[in-house]
Amino acid sequence: MKIVATDLPEVLIIEPTVFGDERGFFYESFNAKKFAAFTGIDVQFVQDNHSKSAHNVLRGLHYQIQQAQGKLVRVTAGAVFDVAVDLRRSSPNFGKWTGVTLSAENHRQMWIPVGFAHGFIVTSESAEFLYKTTDFWAPEHERCLRWDDPTVAINWPLSAAPSLSAKDKEGRSLQDIETFA
Repeated sequence: MKIVATDLPEVLIIEPTVFGDERGFFYESFNAKKFAAFTGIDVQFVQDNHSKSAHNVLRGLHYQIQQAQGKLVRVTAGAVFDVAVDLRRSSPNFGKWTGVTLSAENHRQMWIPVGFAHGFIVTSESAEFLYKTTDFWAPEHERCLRWDDPTVAINWPLSAAPSLSAKDKEGRSLQDIETFA
């Protein structure tokens, strides 16, 4: 396992050790002891989610203001551009974002801690996306930062207008959302 820093020090890229040969590959996608040893973060995951999305689907930028979730995310088929935005007002990085390509081929994972919004856009024909969360989904606490907020100014790899859910079309600007202390 290798930990790669991002522009936001709390958001980490995890590169697992992959064993492969002509038959295929094997890797440990999560090991609590190794995760804690390599990251210094001791977490307990309570829910796993799995989504499949078509090309150019943009999901996000989501977070829960209460029952806030840390997320460990990865792609098992296809590729996405994955983004985290710091929503902690006390942070020197408040409103800043980082993004990375996650794919079935690179096996990378991203750790998004509590206090960050998260989203992704599918850059392949389709993608299957898995994420482990540190708290349960609570729709009454879910919030959405507008994907194209000009203050945050995410450089999404877009070839056309993204496909959005009704909820994501209603995302709010950074100045209008509830944030973390």
